[in-house]
Amino acid sequence: MNDAKETPPSRIAWPPLLYLTAAFAGIALQYALPLPWIPGPVGEMALMLGLLLMAAAVFIDVRTFQELRKHKTTILPTRAASHLVTGGPFSFSRNPIYLANTMLVSGLGFALGNAWLFATAVLAVIAVGKLAIEPEERHLSRKFGSAWHHYAKRVRRWI
Repeated sequence: MNDAKETPPSRIAWPPLLYLTAAFAGIALQYALPLPWIPGPVGEMALMLGLLLMAAAVFIDVRTFQELRKHKTTILPTRAASHLVTGGPFSFSRNPIYLANTMLVSGLGFALGNAWLFATAVLAVIAVGKLAIEPEERHLSRKFGSAWHHYAKRVRRWI
């Protein structure tokens, strides 16, 4: 594994740790320092929006897992990629799993009426960008060169 192209982007699977921390921190903060929520029918519509957002996130995750499996490449951020996947959810986002995880935490915020979850989701996005996305993009650039750069110009990092 001395070849830089085969060196994994990270030794730690940051994204699941960061998004789980964001969810638990948002819930804990709501208990410790409750924030008000939207009252009445609008608040009830927020619940429905949250459920829809979470369902969409699960759909994106499942489709992304299927696309990665189809190309026989890893889903794990602690392993080197074997293929540059640009189809399926990767055709509209370079990071569909992280996008879906953000949608999941935000959807949970709407569903539970917990504004803290929006703040912790934003912090998770920033941390994932620095700790996961930037190293992954350096790895993909080394491994796939111009194919990666053409893809990165065509498809945005998030949406």
